Amino acid sequence: MTMDQLKPGQSAYILSIGGSGALRHHLLDMGLTPQTEVTLQKIAPMGDPVQIKLRGYELTLRLDEAQKITVEQVHEKKALPHSEQRRTAVTHPGMGELGRVRSYHFHDSANEIPKGANIRFALAGNQNCGKTTLFNQLTGANQHVGNFPGVTVDRKDGVIRNHLEAVVTDLPGIYSLSPYSSEEIVTRDFLMDTRPDGIINIVDATNIERNLYLTMQIMELGIPVVLALNMMDEVRANGGSIRVNELEEILGIPVVPISAAKNEGIEELIDHALHVARYREVPGRVDFCPASADEHDPVGAVHRCIHAAVHMLELEAKGKGLPARFTATKLVENDHLIAEKLSLSTEKQTTFEHMVAMMEKETGLDREAALANMRFSFIESLCAKTVVRPHESKEHRRSMAIDRILTGKYTAIPCFAGIMALVFVLTFNVIGAALSDWMGAGIDAVVSLIDRLLTSVQVNPIVHSLVIDGICGGVGSVLSMLPTIVTMFFFLSILEDTGYIARVAFVMDRLLRKIGLSGRSIVPMLVGFGCSVPAIMATRTLSSERDRKMTILLTPFMSCTAKLPIYTLMIGTFFPKQYQALAMVGLYALGILCGILYALILKKTKYRGEPVPFVMELPNYRLPSAKSVWQLIAEKAKGFAKKAFTIIFAASIVIWFLQTFDVRLNVAASADQSILALLGGVIAPLFIPLGFEDWRVSTALITGFTAKENVVSTLTVLLGGDVSLLGSLFTPFTAIVFLVFTLLYTPCVAAVATVKREMGGTKAAVGTVIAQCAIAWIIAFAVHSVGLLVGLV
Repeated sequence: MTMDQLKPGQSAYILSIGGSGALRHHLLDMGLTPQTEVTLQKIAPMGDPVQIKLRGYELTLRLDEAQKITVEQVHEKKALPHSEQRRTAVTHPGMGELGRVRSYHFHDSANEIPKGANIRFALAGNQNCGKTTLFNQLTGANQHVGNFPGVTVDRKDGVIRNHLEAVVTDLPGIYSLSPYSSEEIVTRDFLMDTRPDGIINIVDATNIERNLYLTMQIMELGIPVVLALNMMDEVRANGGSIRVNELEEILGIPVVPISAAKNEGIEELIDHALHVARYREVPGRVDFCPASADEHDPVGAVHRCIHAAVHMLELEAKGKGLPARFTATKLVENDHLIAEKLSLSTEKQTTFEHMVAMMEKETGLDREAALANMRFSFIESLCAKTVVRPHESKEHRRSMAIDRILTGKYTAIPCFAGIMALVFVLTFNVIGAALSDWMGAGIDAVVSLIDRLLTSVQVNPIVHSLVIDGICGGVGSVLSMLPTIVTMFFFLSILEDTGYIARVAFVMDRLLRKIGLSGRSIVPMLVGFGCSVPAIMATRTLSSERDRKMTILLTPFMSCTAKLPIYTLMIGTFFPKQYQALAMVGLYALGILCGILYALILKKTKYRGEPVPFVMELPNYRLPSAKSVWQLIAEKAKGFAKKAFTIIFAASIVIWFLQTFDVRLNVAASADQSILALLGGVIAPLFIPLGFEDWRVSTALITGFTAKENVVSTLTVLLGGDVSLLGSLFTPFTAIVFLVFTLLYTPCVAAVATVKREMGGTKAAVGTVIAQCAIAWIIAFAVHSVGLLVGLV
């Protein structure tokens, strides 16, 4: 039978993995190899995808992928008895054992790095294994940490604390050195092309079996490596242990138990990393397939093929600067990137393919499955010798209990709607609103004090107007919205840290498939409610270019927090208090609805085809880290304040100047005779059909292109600092039309620049601007037309 036919709770052994291409290779890398036991744990509320458990972790697959995997020996899995052996924690001897570690390292004394010379490290590991947390501990940086796969989508550099000569680069998570998505290519290219002086390979000790798959490939690169066993505190707390010293001896590299979250073992890890890098102590072992005299032994057949390939390819690999063993294994498993780089002669290529065909015949497996099976066979043997399995962790038990509600068949969608509604109400009606009122009152008091001070010293009226109406009016009006924005980021950070966003992707996948996207696209979209720039960058976790580009084009429809000042100002002015939260939710819902309609158009036109397969690891729920949440809030508040005192500050001065003077640089007799009125009047006719023909409105929309907060600062400056005069520009209904337009029109210049970088050209960025403006105008015109028909205008 095929895996999709299993019922929840049933287990089976994989017989074969069908399909082809990068997806099949990715599934093998994730541990779906022949004879692996898998258990179907759950089916998503909408019937697809499914959640399976294998090798100690949870993975999600669509039924389409599960249908390609044949299984046998269906059974009810029994809980394995927990061994009480070696449950006490084993003290790691620290730097004292380096002499012994050296004995099984290859020491390259000719290329030792002198003390004080610069050393570069790469921090590499699987997705969601704690890389960014460790990076922060190593460097003292404040990178944001999340609890879903793919938080890090770009490399980040930092100097190791107390070691100014050592730089460490935090790389995106990767499951193997056969990249499946674009952010994984960043990691592979860095390791192979930059060739750092050392690699800190971080491994999730609670899921060591799958994590070591990448370790084996990293060791083949011939670069000094230190293995950091992260989350050892969780392993110990749940009654497990790892024989660190035995693991070191078998692998031939230093192994350091750590807890990145608790800052345990970090200094020892740094000492080991500096030592192996400085003395060029490369792994002493790169052969993971022991020779076998049995010609029917699959592992022995792989061993013979790889070793023959190493001898044959050694000269070509060395000529391209590639390690011979790594090159051989990658070619055996049909890695096209390595094949292109190597450019073998026709004779050698024919001989090589003959060797691979012999291996496939002996093993009964295709080349990719044979290599994955060899690696996981070694890992299983290694874990049997060095790992004492822990009890089911309290984190996992808690996650399963919570998921019965949050991903339940009848409760998942209502829970998601309820959680998001609660976030909006608390942000816009309770916490955020109250804090913004206090902030606004404080800013008004400060502005009033400055006003009295300038009046008392009889400052020139023009300068007085610049400071009060221009700078204080523009910057102050935006700063008063800061608490609302921080509150929104606070709740988004909690949802991310707990691991709930990954569940939303699982629940919503089938729904998103109807508009041509994968459930993984929900992650960038939810991030887009905070800021479009990181949301667009987060699309790198999608392996399909089609899905990436579609998600990028849809992300601006998810209303970012930069638009909150506009919403807060307009809704607070024109809506009764009891309807303000409803109006805010309505705007977000309209943005999502327009995004869905646009996605359907893209699916039927430019981006035909099927969405990327949904293959994603589900992390355990974790309590939000106060430090992580605080870091995100502080980072966003700092970024917002910086924008207020740079872009918005400059824009406020420019707007004040253009509004105050006429074309002859005399003080304008009235605002209508100013330079700004002249410029705004040129584009004002475009907005007459939408119901707001005043030049001040069109001017505010133009300045909003640099930063959406500028819409508020511009209107405030143009109204002389008195936002109560908004009624002279809008009626309650035209205020709604204005909100619809600002909801949908072009994202800020930073987001457009990110679109250009991620989609590879100016054409895509310009197209995004034109499309968003056109969509905003059409929808706003439709709303205004309906208002005319029903007599609201």
